[in-house]
Amino acid sequence: MITPLDIENKKFSKQMMNGYSVDEVDDFLDELTVDYTKNYKEVMKLKKEISEISASLEHYKSIEDTLQNTLVMAQTTAEDVKNVAKQKADQIVKDAKNVAQKELDDLKIEVSSLQKEKEDIKKQFDIYKAKMESLLISQLELLKDFNK
Repeated sequence: MITPLDIENKKFSKQMMNGYSVDEVDDFLDELTVDYTKNYKEVMKLKKEISEISASLEHYKSIEDTLQNTLVMAQTTAEDVKNVAKQKADQIVKDAKNVAQKELDDLKIEVSSLQKEKEDIKKQFDIYKAKMESLLISQLELLKDFNK
């Protein structure tokens, strides 16, 4: 790329006839140097800005990648926590069902035992009632015989 200094230092060979006016060429080169210097500085400034923006862009891309990885990790962790919680909940329900079934079985055994005991007591009561009835009948017979 041509620098403003290159333009400023450019020398043209002078021709004897029908050549350009040296003053006009020098004036034009001076104007051109000023404009070119302005443009050159602006281009350099823009290149520097582009470089800085590119560096910032890379930095933000890196941050974006980190955030995406963090989000994926958070989602994975959330799924893991959810699965563990579901497994624990299922285990708690299973354990509760087992405990409930055991208590139900124990209660059934106890009810069965109490019903058997009730039947035994009822039989004993019926036997006792029959003995008492028999005793009362025999006592009534004795009283009848005694009154005669």
